[in-house]
Amino acid sequence: MENNASISGNWIEGLIRDFIATSPDNIMRNEAGEPAWDGALVGFASGVDQIWQQYKEYVGAFHWTPWEVFNQHHPNDPARPEELTVISWVLPQREMVRKANRRAKHYPSEEWARIRVYGEEFNVALRRHMVKSLEQAGYAAIAPMLVPNWTIVKSERFSYASSWSERHAAHAAGLGTFGLCDGLITAKGKAMRAGSVVAKILIEPTPRPYAHHRAYCLFFSDGSCGECIDRCPVSAITEAGHDKEKCRQHLARSMEYVKETYKFAGYGCGLCQVGVPCETGIPVKAAREALERGELPSPPPPLA
Repeated sequence: MENNASISGNWIEGLIRDFIATSPDNIMRNEAGEPAWDGALVGFASGVDQIWQQYKEYVGAFHWTPWEVFNQHHPNDPARPEELTVISWVLPQREMVRKANRRAKHYPSEEWARIRVYGEEFNVALRRHMVKSLEQAGYAAIAPMLVPNWTIVKSERFSYASSWSERHAAHAAGLGTFGLCDGLITAKGKAMRAGSVVAKILIEPTPRPYAHHRAYCLFFSDGSCGECIDRCPVSAITEAGHDKEKCRQHLARSMEYVKETYKFAGYGCGLCQVGVPCETGIPVKAAREALERGELPSPPPPLA
């Protein structure tokens, strides 16, 4: 495919929102047949953005840049970094799902567990829909999370990491910053899931409205919060950060609970994403108001 002309991001946003509104895959599979999602935040990052190389240096050499994953799977149509755009979206959890999980004390609510399974199934379908729609329009694309060589890696620095992170893609695309529990705090809060595709297309990048990758977290902003610490049922979050191994073990144990209690094969937790100041928005007042005014900070320093 040779079509790599610049287009408006509005077309992309329309594809995502129309699919959310019309796809039969957007369902919780509960008795009421309710939708898993009802909206999205969308952002764009250039393949030439220096943040991708920073991720490689900060997260690990195994973390793909957009051009690495694209060219691995499009060897006959390779792209230079400047020809690529990462299209990222955030799917905020619906109020009824968040409300149910606020009441949870150890294992997830049924609603949250359904979203973790069936909501993510829709997210997979959305990734495939975006790749197909882009390619039908003449733009080669790839969904990094869906390629067969995507993997989780044991990381000396982070315990577990992966060859492509949807949260890191969303951060690069101006959609949010990281909290103490490693969740991404967005304009719609931390209770969400994310997805992305890499396309050989030119779209105006979304400016990153933050000067630091922790800018929206109250704990890192002024030390005034730590409520996600108290919400974690297995003490996997402390002032030192997020213990991914404890978290992983708890998620594994939740499978039996979900099967026995809710009668379907699922898992989840998400207690740290609800009942906290960042559940539905940006709790740092100065950062929230600056975003509302459209103000942009000076370029951020390298990740550290």
